[in-house]
Amino acid sequence: MKKVKVWIEVTYRTPKKTKTFFKSDEMTIGDALLIAEDLEKIGRAETITFIDQYDTTWKRKDLQKYLHGLETEPHNITVFFDGGFNRDDRRSGLGCVIYYEQSGKAMRLRRNALVDELRTNNEAEYAALHLAIQELDFMGVHHLPVRFLGDSQVVVKQLNDEWPTMEDSLNEWADRIENKLNQMGITPSYETISRKDNREADRLATQALNGVEVTSRVEID
Repeated sequence: MKKVKVWIEVTYRTPKKTKTFFKSDEMTIGDALLIAEDLEKIGRAETITFIDQYDTTWKRKDLQKYLHGLETEPHNITVFFDGGFNRDDRRSGLGCVIYYEQSGKAMRLRRNALVDELRTNNEAEYAALHLAIQELDFMGVHHLPVRFLGDSQVVVKQLNDEWPTMEDSLNEWADRIENKLNQMGITPSYETISRKDNREADRLATQALNGVEVTSRVEID
């Protein structure tokens, strides 16, 4: 799972007052804080600046507070999504499963929904992804990388800019999703998986089509 990375920019002064500037490679927040603490002990770092992968500049105390917050807020997030479409009654079942860590625990959230306004299975797949993103917003997930897994090549390849989005309806869904993720500061990665590997989200979508509503949050091993 990709985690938030930062790098350090340091203005360094030698005992003879010669100054130079260093920029580190990307590293974890914890490693960056340890290195900064060591530099401060030496007493030759005039300035130490932390910059994250979103080009946000941090003070050390704020980065420490953020790192502490990660322990109590959802992080290390993987999302499975799936949508199903019934051609007979033109209803769609949406399912999503969100795995994450919070307060030292591994958690799983499951959610489904039944909707009437969609017209194709591809729209249902996009809508299932959008449902998952809404759940992330309700959970307070912001400014984190998130991994999205689904069995729809159309959705994944279009959002990865591998396939063109020709249909207006799908283009609207793609824009809606990208705008929402940008608003939340989420950096997404999209991957195609088999229906077998996506069976949990598929089951939720099917249950929605059968009128079974599911909303659950549990701790897992």
